[in-house]
Amino acid sequence: MNLNRKIRVGISHGDINGIGYEVIMKALEDATITELCTPIVYGSAKALAYYRKALEMPSVDFSLIQRAADAKDGVNNLVEVMGGEEVKIDLGTPTEASGKAALAALERAADDLRNGFIDVLVTAPINKDCIQSDEFHFPGHTEFLEQRVGEGNKALMILFNTSLRVALVTTHLPIAKLPEAITKKTIVDKLTIFDESLRKDFNIIKPRIAVLSLNPHAGENGMLGNEEKDIIAPAIEEAYDNKILAFGPYAADGFFGSGQHVHFDGVLAMYHDQGLAPFKTIAMDEGVNFTAGLPYVRTSPDHGTGYDIAGQNKACEASMRTAIYSAIDIFRSRTDYYEMRANPLRRQYVDKSGDKEVLDLTKDDNDDTEILNA
Repeated sequence: MNLNRKIRVGISHGDINGIGYEVIMKALEDATITELCTPIVYGSAKALAYYRKALEMPSVDFSLIQRAADAKDGVNNLVEVMGGEEVKIDLGTPTEASGKAALAALERAADDLRNGFIDVLVTAPINKDCIQSDEFHFPGHTEFLEQRVGEGNKALMILFNTSLRVALVTTHLPIAKLPEAITKKTIVDKLTIFDESLRKDFNIIKPRIAVLSLNPHAGENGMLGNEEKDIIAPAIEEAYDNKILAFGPYAADGFFGSGQHVHFDGVLAMYHDQGLAPFKTIAMDEGVNFTAGLPYVRTSPDHGTGYDIAGQNKACEASMRTAIYSAIDIFRSRTDYYEMRANPLRRQYVDKSGDKEVLDLTKDDNDDTEILNA
């Protein structure tokens, strides 16, 4: 990143027939955002004009640019991704045209993210059905970005607000396929990514992670299922041996209602609705979806396309605004994390056998030495 410019926040417009433009424009009405960053919306000038008129929001100005490199600080920027072609808006209805427009914005933004023209990406909601095409065959943003900008890394979906962080072992997967997808390796892998993200992206030094069960009442010692005994508990033990502070498995039905979640820095749920139903109940309009584990920062509001209220000026922009602020915070936290570890000091030891000061980078903490400086 060029330290002489503001953080560049790319925002893909999502499904043009939903509430994407409404929450984007309402969020960008806040002048504080252009003081903190440079917003770059990937979208359609004609769609933007349609919604500005329909929602009576002419005061939200945009500078139309052809590429992110031309973005100006202090203003909202719009990168045209539809080539100026006519865009048909069908309020509240998923269409082939809305899927095409959503994909055009997402692909352009992802390419710019990978090439360094934007620093972070915030995605407005898409319809996972109408966006499907030869170019997009993924269950959602998370899986698309893992392939497009992941550079071989595995993604982890984390939903968070100021007090709660919930990650998922499986994401957009039918319930019938859950048991075969819940493996010891998968859980350990997700715990590893989660632990690293809590340290790196949320600046938590020693994160404590609660792991939920798969079966009711944590399997009741095998009476209601063996996954807890055979898979989940061993995975927690392996993670703990790897110095990850993981605990559980906890029965999911009463975990949030009893307030147990407040004692942990993160909660790992086995599947989508197990984690997100209670999260969205608790988070209300302040929830953010974050794709952890990848080299780049991507956030989004935790709501969907909102077809039922599209174009009615009823959508709340709080989640979109929080997603923008959170992307900036995570980017800064990650930058600081790497800078602090860029040039580690060599460790200095005393060799007990000869009482001689030496430098030895091959010894670990279990060797017969005393650390003088770390």
